[in-house]
Amino acid sequence: MAYFLQLLLNGIHNAALYALLAYGYVLIHGLTHRTDLSLGAIFAFSGQTFILVAAFGWSVLWMTLPAALSFGALVAIAYIGAGGYAIAKLIYAPLDKGTRNTILVATLGLSIFLMELSRIAANTRDYWLPPMLATPVRLLGGDVGISLTQMQLLNIFIAFAVIAAGETIMLRTPAGRIWRAVSDEPSATAMCGIDPNRVRTQAILTAYGVCALAGFLAALYYGNVSFNTGMIFGLKILFITAAGGFSRPLYAACGAAIVGMVESLWGGYFSVLWRDVAVFSLLVFVLATRMNPQDLERI
Repeated sequence: MAYFLQLLLNGIHNAALYALLAYGYVLIHGLTHRTDLSLGAIFAFSGQTFILVAAFGWSVLWMTLPAALSFGALVAIAYIGAGGYAIAKLIYAPLDKGTRNTILVATLGLSIFLMELSRIAANTRDYWLPPMLATPVRLLGGDVGISLTQMQLLNIFIAFAVIAAGETIMLRTPAGRIWRAVSDEPSATAMCGIDPNRVRTQAILTAYGVCALAGFLAALYYGNVSFNTGMIFGLKILFITAAGGFSRPLYAACGAAIVGMVESLWGGYFSVLWRDVAVFSLLVFVLATRMNPQDLERI
């Protein structure tokens, strides 16, 4: 029983990271109704950039560890902010009126570009951060202590705080009402004086910021985010979000949290080599049983 509870607590950490990614995905998809495969690459690229710049600041600029981490975070944020604005203007703006597959193909190419850029920047090597806040915090007593590390607790708190803040904005502020209005009827909102293109750009920047935050949290906990993880994370988030629902970011985040828990339990009892196969099989089954054809067309 203690082993199961430990896996369950570890699953909360996975769930928090997946929930952040799914929340960010729906912020874009809810407005554009287009499949975007770049979110996983943004997650991996932000984490990899954060690690590479922090390593450069530590080993070349002789910074202290906190200063090097701050330097890495600032550079990664600048990259993601500039990249998100460029993507909104150079990919979404000219392709928004085209068929659904145009955005899919463009963001797939963007994902490959970001993965290769990270690989070349890292010289096809993996750089690692030192363990940070790795002291266990016992949450349940007994003969066998059940605990999470300080970094896991911090990541969980940040992830759920961001999602809670996002939901507060969605439900209680004009920004949330504008997002829902543009999601439902962009033409009608344009007639009311709201610029859908501006709302879309703001949503893309926010979504990329959320995914970059997930990349930072993953890098701080695992110590490494490999450049080749972007594609698999992009596909996972696409399927997870489709299963959770495109209409509300919170629903997608809840669906992603469940998948994170399932992954943790699978890794504890079965072979890790078959974990992704099991997760994708579960998601395909959910999609086949609960979604209608109109929802499948929106993927």
